[in-house]
Amino acid sequence: QAGWLQHDFGHLSVFSKSRWNHWVHKFVIGHLKGAPASWWNHLHFQHHAKPNCFRKDPDVNMHPLFFALGKTLSVELGAQKKKFMPYNHQHKYFFIIGPPALVPLYFQWYIFYFAVQRKQWVDLAWMLSFYIRFYLTYLPFLGVKGTLGLHLLVRFIESNWFVWVTQMNHIPMHIDYDKNVDWFSTQLQATCNVHQSLFNDWFSGHLNFQIEHHLFPTMPRHNYWK
Repeated sequence: QAGWLQHDFGHLSVFSKSRWNHWVHKFVIGHLKGAPASWWNHLHFQHHAKPNCFRKDPDVNMHPLFFALGKTLSVELGAQKKKFMPYNHQHKYFFIIGPPALVPLYFQWYIFYFAVQRKQWVDLAWMLSFYIRFYLTYLPFLGVKGTLGLHLLVRFIESNWFVWVTQMNHIPMHIDYDKNVDWFSTQLQATCNVHQSLFNDWFSGHLNFQIEHHLFPTMPRHNYWK
């Protein structure tokens, strides 16, 4: 839920003043989640500008190393006879190397690399405050191994939750190279909605209204259904 909350602040959809959103965004994603706001902005703004556009949307960078995404790109791989993975089984190994691994194995180290490489010292300080708070809280009760195990478990659950929500409303849609289609059409062909319910709204942070979110990214999420 902190992830969906930082998403709101990152899109400047909470406060009327932009700088207030930026300030609280750094706190929520940095102190409550342990990630840099600058890293999220860098990736997420590219995604919104060119959703599902190969080589321009970071969210589809897993093609073709792990997955064959989209009808056009999959046919292209077949014609080139490139075989990075046994793609005919990707619906089986997606559950192993997709949701469980993204946050604990990749994001966990890359966010520190990003912050240091780009000299985002304020973001790094907020991140460190998360780790200091987390380990000071649990070390006295769980010890070193127990606290590390809890941290890994939290990241594992978070990763599954995050991947399912973010991929269910994009990956089923059109994925291709950037064809320089108009902005409105680009957003529509890359997004789909998921059934609205009290649980789905809560579970997905209202990103089950993905079409509305991409067309009106600064709109407060509780208004999407309208």
